[in-house]
Amino acid sequence: MFLLLLTIACALAIFYIKWTYTYWQRKGFPYHEPKIPFGVLDAVRRRKASLGTAIYDVYRSNKDKVLGIYLITRPALLVRDAQLARDILSKDFESFHDRGIHVDDEEDPQSRGGIFFLKGRDWRSLRIKLAPSFTSGKLKGMFDKIEDVGDRMVNFLNNQLTDGGVKEFEMKHVMGTYAIDIIASVIFGLDVNSFVEPSNEILNVSRKVNEPTLGSVVRGTCQFLYPSLEKLFIRLGWREEAPNMMREIVKRTIEMREEQNISRKDMLQLLMQLRNKGQISVDDNDWSAKATDKIVPKPMSIEVIATNLFLFYVAGYETTATVASFTAFELAQSPIAMAKAQLDVRAALAKHDNEFTYAAVQDMKYLDLCIMETTRKYPGLPILNRQCTQDYPLPDSDLVIKCGTPIIISLLGIHRDEKYFPDPMLWEPERFLNGKYESAAYMPFGAGPRHCIAQRLGRIIVKVALAKLLLNFNVELNSERKEIEIANFGVPIMAKGGINVRLSKQNPTPSA
Repeated sequence: MFLLLLTIACALAIFYIKWTYTYWQRKGFPYHEPKIPFGVLDAVRRRKASLGTAIYDVYRSNKDKVLGIYLITRPALLVRDAQLARDILSKDFESFHDRGIHVDDEEDPQSRGGIFFLKGRDWRSLRIKLAPSFTSGKLKGMFDKIEDVGDRMVNFLNNQLTDGGVKEFEMKHVMGTYAIDIIASVIFGLDVNSFVEPSNEILNVSRKVNEPTLGSVVRGTCQFLYPSLEKLFIRLGWREEAPNMMREIVKRTIEMREEQNISRKDMLQLLMQLRNKGQISVDDNDWSAKATDKIVPKPMSIEVIATNLFLFYVAGYETTATVASFTAFELAQSPIAMAKAQLDVRAALAKHDNEFTYAAVQDMKYLDLCIMETTRKYPGLPILNRQCTQDYPLPDSDLVIKCGTPIIISLLGIHRDEKYFPDPMLWEPERFLNGKYESAAYMPFGAGPRHCIAQRLGRIIVKVALAKLLLNFNVELNSERKEIEIANFGVPIMAKGGINVRLSKQNPTPSA
């Protein structure tokens, strides 16, 4: 009897596997031949590729507009056509308004109130409430704190260099430290100096988030692409430590501010304002979060505040450090671009009486082009994901994407596709001036209603870092021109072996 039951179980398992891995064949879609049982994640399992580069390799292996793939046993559709991808994100948003990421209302507070995870009406409601946090006026109010951290970075580097001396720095570490301090100040309202105190609590959280362990790879992949498995991990008690650490920091800071009536120009203050007053003030000079006499239902708990600040932290830290360090690396390889960028920064400051202000940074137009080209060649998140929320007839085809189908867009693939960006591995900021690209294909922060809500803040932070660097230091490589090799772990793009450049002091200028 046991052998009979075992035989039946094996037969059912084989049938299930065969049935699952013929999904796209049965639906009539072109498909990537799966490697059973991990599908396109097999290279991730073997630590041969990161999630983004594994999807990128599949993107390059085919020419069809869409391609059926398998994420372990989960069928998903890889979109290879830039215009179709942009339509999915924007024009046809109502058919793809959810990310399809893990949400567990009962057991996981991180997904319950996080804007990145929420679906449908819940997402839209929170997005509308948070949008006033990122106006130009609010960013201008936070600018002094951003510049202060930029000056700390300059002081740190100056202290490491002798006059006339040259030293090699790992720029991802330098820019990561800069990003941590800015996020601590602008997002959480904490005054830390990680350049001189490398053991503070925010840095400890960062180390937990970015540990390149097998567990972190599994959890990051499942949160993005296999939410049912992530939900199982939560139910089994396997919780990530970093979000809990961050919640404690946020809770403590909010309680202290409310007890001592402290007001500060940062993101935490704005979310406290939303919590206590029911909305974020449209008056850019109003940062008070003191509750009014009028009884207002609190639309945001401390837990939800902590969750969203943690998401801003995770997205902001890695993106800021990566874009700033990759841009420095590419500028070091292009003396002409370096000279243009330095001239651009100095001209913008001269236009504003040599004052390093929010308006001056906004006028650094060539630096904008440099950042655009970096986020093109090295998109912070190499993939975008959505979930089909209602059956969608594929344009110019008799195929239909069924409701519930995960959608994967390889930004790394599209941004490095010569069809959209001629000579894609060439870092060329001027391509955005001379039109040498397909505009529909450029979407480093997403597109449509669910584009990155904090992209303007992120751009300002990166520009300040690069402007300070270009004003104060000469930047060069210690070797001939080379390409950055992408590390084989994590969800964001990371450089294998770091990003090493050589710095030396420039003659100081009054504006620096």
